[in-house]
Amino acid sequence: MARPRLVALSVVCLLTAGGAAAQGLFGAPPANAPAESAAPANPPAALPPAESAPAPPVQPGSPTAMVKPFYEHAGLELDPAQRSHFVDPAKSVLDKSDALRKSGQGECLDPNMALDNAEYEKAEIDNSLKTIEAVKGDEAKVVVAFVAAGNPHRLEWKFKKVDGDWKIMDLLSVTGEWALSQYQCE
Repeated sequence: MARPRLVALSVVCLLTAGGAAAQGLFGAPPANAPAESAAPANPPAALPPAESAPAPPVQPGSPTAMVKPFYEHAGLELDPAQRSHFVDPAKSVLDKSDALRKSGQGECLDPNMALDNAEYEKAEIDNSLKTIEAVKGDEAKVVVAFVAAGNPHRLEWKFKKVDGDWKIMDLLSVTGEWALSQYQCE
């Protein structure tokens, strides 16, 4: 039982220590990060590498559970029936995009934002998708990493707890350097 707690604690520590400084899911460390040259004096011999540790189960109603359907059904974020899962600023942008589409003036948002607007094969996404969640009070984020067309992608979903439920307030692409909240759909 201590092993999953240690892995979870390590993940939380990585997120709070700067997120992007962690390898793997979070990318390469910044140029000014100190190199890890020495092994710890008393390494825990019984712990397997982080890659082989099983992922903890996704808790119903958690931010990660809210993100999963967007990777099971591409383009779901643009479905007006999903709007109840969003709050401002993301909800306002999505509502304006809906209004623009209904007016016949065109599209404002790309059809697969959750997939970083990349061309993809579902099997490649399914085989490479990794998520990590961090909750702090009434706010949370889920970092999602996956490979599409052989290229790594990383997105961050930001959440806010509203009336006891997690709602998506923004979606940011670390790879593509865009944020849903920054779109001007007018």
